[in-house]
Amino acid sequence: MVGAESASADSVASSPGGELAPARMLPPRVVIAGTSSGAGKTTVACGLIAALRVRGSTVQGFKVGPDYIDPSYHALASGQPGRNLDAFLSGPELIAPLARHGASGADIAVIEGVMGLFDGASGRGELASTAHVAKLLGAPVVLVLDAAAMARSAAAIVHGYATFDPELELAGVIFNQVGSDHHEQLLREAVEPLGIPVLGALRRDDRIRAPERHLGLVPAGERVQRTRTALDTLAAALARYTDLEAIERLAGTAPPLPGPAWSPEAPSPRTSDARVAIARGPAFSFHYEENLELLEAAGAELYEFDPLRDRKLPAGAGALVLAGGFPEVFGEELAANAPLRAEVAALAAAGRPILAECGGLLYLLDELDDRPMCGVLPGHGRMTGRLTLGYREAVALTATPWLEPGTRVRGHEFHYSSVEAPPDADPAWELSARSVARREGFVSGAVHASFLHVHWAAHPELAARFAAAAARPAVGPTARPAVRA
Repeated sequence: MVGAESASADSVASSPGGELAPARMLPPRVVIAGTSSGAGKTTVACGLIAALRVRGSTVQGFKVGPDYIDPSYHALASGQPGRNLDAFLSGPELIAPLARHGASGADIAVIEGVMGLFDGASGRGELASTAHVAKLLGAPVVLVLDAAAMARSAAAIVHGYATFDPELELAGVIFNQVGSDHHEQLLREAVEPLGIPVLGALRRDDRIRAPERHLGLVPAGERVQRTRTALDTLAAALARYTDLEAIERLAGTAPPLPGPAWSPEAPSPRTSDARVAIARGPAFSFHYEENLELLEAAGAELYEFDPLRDRKLPAGAGALVLAGGFPEVFGEELAANAPLRAEVAALAAAGRPILAECGGLLYLLDELDDRPMCGVLPGHGRMTGRLTLGYREAVALTATPWLEPGTRVRGHEFHYSSVEAPPDADPAWELSARSVARREGFVSGAVHASFLHVHWAAHPELAARFAAAAARPAVGPTARPAVRA
């Protein structure tokens, strides 16, 4: 459970979570917020990261909220792993420690917001909003406003965002989708009486648009070379149309906030002989960096493989993590890789631990959109036109070698798919949101599969137990039909 929203960002000595490293300063930092989704936050954040890197800075990108795709663009722009800061998933008390951990060695941190500046966990006030995270980090906020169809009205919007929360520092604005020099002049004249600096005015440019699909942008890893080209163009645009020096100076006004850094290291002894296969590649790209760090800190050796390309699991794998991603987009290729599907089914039948989230769940079913999958779990997955989205309180209902019934976590769902499953299947979780509860997911032997994504920073014991389970002898077979070609 998260602490009170007013908890100090540094009052973490007795908080749940990973071990705490010695005190560390936060680097200069700036939050790139938007008036709404689609205003251009990712465009500005990625361009800023890339432009500052060109200038010689080591830049760490962060994304507010439960997002895997935007951090993939941050990673490509910065050369550093993309990371998330989510005050619902980790609790407000871990935001500053996680930022200190993630930004270690960075000259500057660029933090991209989520949705509109004040949008967070529904019905919970400011919790998990961009504004909330900015205040926890003492970071100045730059507001991105899509000005494509307005002029003086922009001043009313900026005024509203600047005055809505007196505790928040709205330190500048960047206009996006500006049509011309004259349009920019009108916008600047409109906001000048507010005393809020205009830090840039980006022109409309189709060359820097990333393609989208049903869950948002197409992940950067699926189009690396084209994304690099777009980032180069974007970095040049930020250098031309924004005041990079002013943004750097602004980031430097953030207080250093000394305090402990979150660490994946645990006080318990490290597991030995735990070899965990990690599905990666275009179909399974949704990983939180801290989850992988926790597994490694617990003693697990991680071996990546790509289910679209590799015909075998990594040699000697004692456990498997199937993350979320886009198996529905690559269903034909996954179905064609029958040798790997058979290996996954054999690993499950041998009683080895398998953790599957969202896309991983779909891959373990008998079928996905009438294409054969691994056949580990009875059921059929289908893509729908209905989005299931939101934060969830979760209670484990069925035991696995690493998860006890009654274990409580917080997570999130984000999918357009549904599963037809036998009514007698053992559920993984009871999920609740705003007083509505339902059972979800599957447990079968040592397989735990559901639509829920969990960030382990506040639950490091899950990684330690999973690593320990991966090193144990198999508990025995759990029969399922053979994978069909």
